[in-house]
Amino acid sequence: MLPRTYLSAVTLAWRAAPFLIGAYLLVSVVEAALPVATVWLVRVIVNGLVSRAPLPTLLTPATLLAAAGLLSAFTPQITRLLRADSQRAVEYFTVERLYQRVGNLVGLARFEDPRFLDRLGLAKGIGGDSCGDAVYGSLGVARGVLTITGLLSSLFLLSPVLTAAVLLSGLPAFAGEYLISRQRANTFWKTSSAQRRELFYSGLLASVDAAKEIRILGIGAYLRAKMLDERRLADAARRRVDRRETLVQTTLGTLAAVVAAAAIIWSVARAAGGRLSVGDVSMLIGAIAAFQGAVGSVALQFGLTNQSLLLFQHYLSILNEPRDLPEPARPRPVPPLRDAIEFRDVWFRYSEQQRWILRGVNLRIPRGTAVGLVGLNGEGKSTLVKLLCRFYDPSRGAILWDGIDLRHFSAENLRARIGAVFQDCVRYELTVGENIGLGDLDRAADRTRVEAAAVRAGAHDFVMALPQRYDTLLSRTFPGDDETGQNSGVDLSGGMWQRIALARVFLRGRRDLMILDEAASGLDAVAEHEINAKIRSQREGVTSVIVSHRLGTVRDADLIVYIADGVVAEKGTHGDLVRLGGRYAEAFTVQAAGYQPASYQAASCQEADYQEGLAEARPPDAKPLDAGPTNAKPTNAEPFNARPTNAEPLDAEPLDARPTNAEPLDAEPLDARPTNAEPLDAGPTNARPTDGGPTDGGPTDAGPLDAPAPLVGGHGRQRVRHP
Repeated sequence: MLPRTYLSAVTLAWRAAPFLIGAYLLVSVVEAALPVATVWLVRVIVNGLVSRAPLPTLLTPATLLAAAGLLSAFTPQITRLLRADSQRAVEYFTVERLYQRVGNLVGLARFEDPRFLDRLGLAKGIGGDSCGDAVYGSLGVARGVLTITGLLSSLFLLSPVLTAAVLLSGLPAFAGEYLISRQRANTFWKTSSAQRRELFYSGLLASVDAAKEIRILGIGAYLRAKMLDERRLADAARRRVDRRETLVQTTLGTLAAVVAAAAIIWSVARAAGGRLSVGDVSMLIGAIAAFQGAVGSVALQFGLTNQSLLLFQHYLSILNEPRDLPEPARPRPVPPLRDAIEFRDVWFRYSEQQRWILRGVNLRIPRGTAVGLVGLNGEGKSTLVKLLCRFYDPSRGAILWDGIDLRHFSAENLRARIGAVFQDCVRYELTVGENIGLGDLDRAADRTRVEAAAVRAGAHDFVMALPQRYDTLLSRTFPGDDETGQNSGVDLSGGMWQRIALARVFLRGRRDLMILDEAASGLDAVAEHEINAKIRSQREGVTSVIVSHRLGTVRDADLIVYIADGVVAEKGTHGDLVRLGGRYAEAFTVQAAGYQPASYQAASCQEADYQEGLAEARPPDAKPLDAGPTNAKPTNAEPFNARPTNAEPLDAEPLDARPTNAEPLDAEPLDARPTNAEPLDAGPTNARPTDGGPTDGGPTDAGPLDAPAPLVGGHGRQRVRHP
């Protein structure tokens, strides 16, 4: 396994910086030969001095020794420079390859897999660096081995037995470093989750987005303690490895020192007996000292190289990660949508351990229709959108585009046919122009098109009020590029960011499918009305899927689909579903009640209490109050969908009893009410609702208040309680 990993590391490094790697290798060979040459030259000079050799004989080795000294002085600096430059080149190349692979992941499943994220964290942090470390570490080992070989050759000429003893004393160091390196690499993997959590907490503490809530809740100290707990866990694991490493290295160093001391004593004894010359003793002492230094360095480099290779495997595992979604070998071209998109018995869950989100969804979306997806939270609306974009594939069933399974298309080509705005739109810390230009990079440089998209999204006016207009940086995290060097960036409100996201979609132009997932949820009521009108014009004639919890947003959709329990519970037009009186009608009535005057809302009551109140308030022979006087209009109010076509939207709907030129309810009393009456949404304490006639019992031509459709299924009906 490791040989193949090493081959991959060398190949990648050579592709990243061939010239620098070659130069580093050449200098490393020279650097490795210098200690051996120095030892031999010292031996020649010392023996020549002892034997009183003539000066010309000694000048040559002395000159060579001086040259070796000069080379030893600057070769480490050259080596360091070459390594730094080549390391940067290798790191750049590995980062590019890593994020290219991550960007090529078709779906989202990998980004929800904790093990993948741990491995990706290692690959980003030290996995890429480990490629260069492994290559340079191995070159360091080779250089050290070359040095050790030369030194042992010198010792072998003096004593083969001593050479074997010195060599054996160095071998345990390699074994110890090998074991420690494996433990250290394993510790990095085991603490990767703790490191990611630490980064998460530190990011929160330093994030402007989280700063408000952290301070208002007073949880800064709590989060800081959580961050430090994760740091302590990782530090404790590393400390245990460091202590083992210290123990091993101390033991092995002591063993090497004992062998070296014995060798020196032996050589001195041999020299005293006349069996070794003074030069031999000098060479032996220098060779043993150099050997110990070389062995320690090579063993350390060997351990670090092994550790780097083990960590580099995490990097390679990301590069070799199998496809998260299958891509066809020969993808079919995605044709323009001509018939319909169809969900055919679609089942889906995010993992085998989780519940089913969708349970056999069958739905047909004809070309050119607007389909609204509504339902409670967690029922699968956004999941349907993710499947449409092919961020996931169905667990069972199929999604068809004009009868062709989406899995037969390239995901990239399919998404080119789609325009989408999501509720959690990304806030890119770029300029305004760059933010909008991301919608279509081919048009990003065309400022006219960018501004036109901003106008359509209702963003142009506030962009023109920014310091640098479309060149304004939308971030307070990074400094701007203005001449003062001060931060010229700004931040936008949530609604403004959604307008920027809408502008991205408008820049893309008309696509076959438009997806709007709570696209206007962050806007105020006026802006929402304006943007919804723009969106309607944009999606006119375009197949569109609208996800919203504000049912007024989808009211004019051609088809409204209510998702519940992972299936299509109800579908139809707004009028159909209100008349059906099911879950959609209930949800719509609940929302609509929030736009009614307070006196009207307070009038809702249970059937029994209502009848009991009537019985106590009227004579036995009186007509029911809710029937009104004989000349009053009947109270069979039409449901919301039966309002006249020129009626105002729900949130501004006038009462039937108000004249056409009346002011809004909360600004002007009704003409029929006394001038000193309270506003309708509060109601005077003695006022009665107007569904049965005025409080004085006189006839009136005023019609009833517009009432929501009645609820069914045991939830009661909206009623008016009379005092």
